[in-house]
Amino acid sequence: MPESTQRTIAVIGDSRGVGAAIRSQLLLDGHRVIGVSRTGVSEVHSSYQSLIFDAVAHPCDLSNFAERLDGLVYCPGTIRLKPLKGLKREHFQEDFEVNAWGAVQSIQANLGLLQKAEKSSIVLFSTVAVQTGMPYHSSVAMAKGAIEGLTKSLAAEFAPNIRVNAIAPSMTATSLAEPFLSSDVKANAAAERHPLKIIGSASGVGSLACWLVSEEAAFVSGQIYGMDGGIGSLRT
Repeated sequence: MPESTQRTIAVIGDSRGVGAAIRSQLLLDGHRVIGVSRTGVSEVHSSYQSLIFDAVAHPCDLSNFAERLDGLVYCPGTIRLKPLKGLKREHFQEDFEVNAWGAVQSIQANLGLLQKAEKSSIVLFSTVAVQTGMPYHSSVAMAKGAIEGLTKSLAAEFAPNIRVNAIAPSMTATSLAEPFLSSDVKANAAAERHPLKIIGSASGVGSLACWLVSEEAAFVSGQIYGMDGGIGSLRT
């Protein structure tokens, strides 16, 4: 892709899972990627820059690394499944800070860069458990519910130049979900709970994020996309 038309996308949390899949796909499509993670990524690519930074703890201002941002994808998340009686204040705070507050900080710190692009896009992540009540999800569902409200509010506030959308996956095979998929029995049970009888893949979810951040999705904003194997809307 010619440098003059190359788009620059920031991927917050690109060291593993869905974030890593997004990074790989964007680079394959010819875009420039600025990856931000706490551990960094060793991948060497002429269009990739890996920054070691804790975007949850501190605002991640990328103005020293880009003149503009055509897209920002915020990937960090948690999966804390506990009954309410086992949850403490700090659990709710941690889930909110990782899932919601980190996203707010990242957007605030880079809003100027997003506004410098002719058209730009933000992609956030929710969970199927927000719209579909599931036991033991109260802390993460509350935090991700904030993401859905943020998505719609910012989509209205930033229109027409910045689009904002979110993806709400169900169980996806990533390192974050490994404790719930660590054996064939667990993985099969997780798949069986979904009408499609499979669990999600990082590459599949990542492909949707790449489409949402692309110019092909120019008519899409303020949407929450369920990518959940049918569990959020189907009964079989």
